[in-house]
Amino acid sequence: MKTLLLFTSFLMLSFIGSAQVVLSGKVSNGETPIVGASVSVKGTQEGTLTDLEGNYALSLKKGTYTIVFSHGNKKEIDLMLTEDRILNIDLGDVQENLDAVFINAVRVAANDPIAHSNMDEEEIAARNLGQDIPILMQYMPSVVTTSDAGAGVGYTAMRVRGSNAMNVTINGIPYNDSESQGSFWVNLGDIASSVESLQLQRGVGTSTNGAGAFGSSLNMETQAYRKEAFASVANSFGSFNTRKHTVEIGSGLLNEHWAFSGRLSKIASDGYIDRASSDLKSYFLQGVYVDENTVVKALTFGGKERTYQAWFGIDENQLETNRTFNPAGIYTDEDGNVKFYDNQTDNYQQDHFQLLWNQKYTDFWSSNIALHYTMGEGYYEEYEEDAVLSDFGLEPFNANGKEITTSDLVDRSWLDNDFYGTVFSLNYKKDNIDALFGGGWNKYVGDHFGEVIYTRFAKNEDPYKPYYFNTGYKTDYNFFGKINWIFLKKFTVYGDLQLRGIHYKTEGPLADGNELLVNDRFLFFNPKAGITYAANSKTQFYFSFARAHREPNRTDYENAGTKNPVAEELNDFELGWRFDTKKIKLNANLYYMRYQNQLVMTGAIDDEGAPIRENSGNSYRLGLEINAAISLSKKLLLRPSFTLSRNKNVDFVSAFDGTLKDFGDTEISFSPSIIASNILSYEPIENLQLGLLSKFVGKQNMSNIETEAAVLDSYFVNNFSINYTLKKALWSKEIVFTGLVNNIFDIKYVSNGYYFSYDIEDPSYPSGFQTVEGAGYYPQAGINFLVGVTLKF
Repeated sequence: MKTLLLFTSFLMLSFIGSAQVVLSGKVSNGETPIVGASVSVKGTQEGTLTDLEGNYALSLKKGTYTIVFSHGNKKEIDLMLTEDRILNIDLGDVQENLDAVFINAVRVAANDPIAHSNMDEEEIAARNLGQDIPILMQYMPSVVTTSDAGAGVGYTAMRVRGSNAMNVTINGIPYNDSESQGSFWVNLGDIASSVESLQLQRGVGTSTNGAGAFGSSLNMETQAYRKEAFASVANSFGSFNTRKHTVEIGSGLLNEHWAFSGRLSKIASDGYIDRASSDLKSYFLQGVYVDENTVVKALTFGGKERTYQAWFGIDENQLETNRTFNPAGIYTDEDGNVKFYDNQTDNYQQDHFQLLWNQKYTDFWSSNIALHYTMGEGYYEEYEEDAVLSDFGLEPFNANGKEITTSDLVDRSWLDNDFYGTVFSLNYKKDNIDALFGGGWNKYVGDHFGEVIYTRFAKNEDPYKPYYFNTGYKTDYNFFGKINWIFLKKFTVYGDLQLRGIHYKTEGPLADGNELLVNDRFLFFNPKAGITYAANSKTQFYFSFARAHREPNRTDYENAGTKNPVAEELNDFELGWRFDTKKIKLNANLYYMRYQNQLVMTGAIDDEGAPIRENSGNSYRLGLEINAAISLSKKLLLRPSFTLSRNKNVDFVSAFDGTLKDFGDTEISFSPSIIASNILSYEPIENLQLGLLSKFVGKQNMSNIETEAAVLDSYFVNNFSINYTLKKALWSKEIVFTGLVNNIFDIKYVSNGYYFSYDIEDPSYPSGFQTVEGAGYYPQAGINFLVGVTLKF
């Protein structure tokens, strides 16, 4: 009821804007009109696409605007509108932007037959108060997010269409960890402050470089160079002692060829969950050289994180009586007092280096090559109470005539890894053909080892001698060719062929003393094809098919037992409709994702909080996604999204009560059938924006057997945002005030959890065993706030 009243209040605030003028014209590439080029007003939701003749028209209030024309190349025009105006744009003479060129291999255009959503730096900045990228993206279609610490800082994650198998690239370079295939945003604190734009593709998408996409692809583009010098200082504070401090500076373009910029950030939070603190330090540095036909960009970014562990969750009783309880680091001292180890932390530093080079040879041919290197090193530290000494490479000893085989101790589990390689492409673009040919080669080496740094009773002569040491090696290469061809003005054909090879090898024992010996090779052929039909300037229809494969990750091998996991295969069918008018932009997408041997989450987690997966045989995801942008007035904008889906394992078989049981068709774990969101934006006066941000996630099963012992209830959460910009104040170009109140109705909800089961002897069961089930939960914060001030110079 409260939500309905708040929505109604917003709607009553709209009123008619001032006098309108029309900006119109044609967008072309030389003499050839461009169909489906994007024409938008920077910093707003106003925009349109060019029609079959390349024509566009925008109705705007009188004023000063930055108009962005984009179709591969991008041009920004500053202009003052006081009367109707015709403006023709030739994108063929634009110096190609390096970042845009490199992400061509992984990005899709507005008229491509792939379901996608974009977020630019203005929208990111509007809520960038220290929370991670997944939290900023939570209002995109089919997205579900979670936070271990409960407030969006520290370890966060997201699933798209129920899958956590996301392909992530930064400037076209793979970011997923090679072994786990996960994306750890905690290692890139405040990366949002250095992102120019990001694109989320649902389904297989392009996923040219890096791991296969089994639910989505996320392509991030870091900041482009700016022609003018700039500087900014941003500070924010909020609940749970959360604070963010960021300093940015840029030289602008020097001598018409050189540009340099950098950022330093610190984010800290105590977390909603007890002791779930985060201390994140990060940086971003880049230098750019530009010439008439050459652009070279060198950049380095990364950070160091220290977070108190919060991946253990709590049980149902604790959820009701003590929602913020954190069992990490718990132990009992010699006097019987319950205490918590102060340094039960995760510590990791990751540094990225990228060298990007774009060379234009003729009006039609250009090439791109990138070299990259990522180094990471860190550990998580744990207090082990009454640990068996032999499990940690320590010898039992005698004390007072008694053999001592256990002791309290502290151990560190280390990861020291290196990832390096290259991605490259050759681009041909002329008239109605845009073709790209390229590939990549990447090498990963990761050392996993553990050391005991303290023992209460045992003799530990060398505290830094590893008691286990396992190394993982992975080589990944691919070659691809893709083409976009516009014919008969109304049709665009899209094709993409990729050949990807992987060699994954491990050697050495794990922490439990068992050897992990993997030596697997994979060769995948991944074709993609689609067609878009532009019925008129307002309406498009599209269809696409894509096949993808994905190899098992390290955790899959570690938890597989005697039966090794096998690679997944996905056939993805997408059928969509796009409708674009001045007042309404509507996207509807019907998808059918058919899997063979999908590695679904069992609901269980390992000792590090990572989900345990298993091959499920046949499974599918069938869904309808609808998202829109609706201008209710010049001051009021509605941006709803809605996903209705059916996610099923077919004839699922699993062990239960000591025997294999056929459960029939079951819901895939962590796959809600309903996901909905809305952003209601209101601008009562110039430079003041108010927003109501709403998110609904339906019920989720945490197992694949639909047991009532492991269910996440649905939840509906609303946030309120405010942004006000003060122009030319206190020696600055502008001061931006930002506020965010999360969970304004103080809803008690849980966004994630896990399921476990084990068998006990019970003669009353035919098999002689009964399965005992249980679950863990990750509660999220109630009402909380963040406020920030940014000074731009």
